[in-house]
Amino acid sequence: MITGVTILSGVVLIGALVQLARIDWATQRLPNLITFPLLAAGLAWAFGTALDFYPHLLGAALGYATFWAVETLYKLIRKRDGLGRGDAKLLAVGGAWCGAWALPAIVLIASLAALAYVLPKGEARDARIPFGPFLAVGIGAVWLVQRLV
Repeated sequence: MITGVTILSGVVLIGALVQLARIDWATQRLPNLITFPLLAAGLAWAFGTALDFYPHLLGAALGYATFWAVETLYKLIRKRDGLGRGDAKLLAVGGAWCGAWALPAIVLIASLAALAYVLPKGEARDARIPFGPFLAVGIGAVWLVQRLV
């Protein structure tokens, strides 16, 4: 059932994701000034509306830890940055809003969206492309589908 709280929460989430995507696209930065409050809002929303809060708390922790590990391993192996720490924080936001079980779907949608953008353009192998906008698409899509199912 879609309530006023759900609609208001959706406006906050989608609005912040759009802003984060625009900022990341322009600057390759995901500012803590938006990601941290959005993470807290996601946990607060889950605490107030979800039957079980813990998958959302776990999702936030796993989202951050997973992308932190990918970032760290990539840098160790390739000796250059791949993912940024902002991407880890944004995936934590996705985990807070959507829950731990949604993280694979978020990353899959984000990765497919990024590939759909990159492949036709034939981007250079070393081109720096922000992943935040694609993560925002994945988070928004998964959250909306969860509300409609």
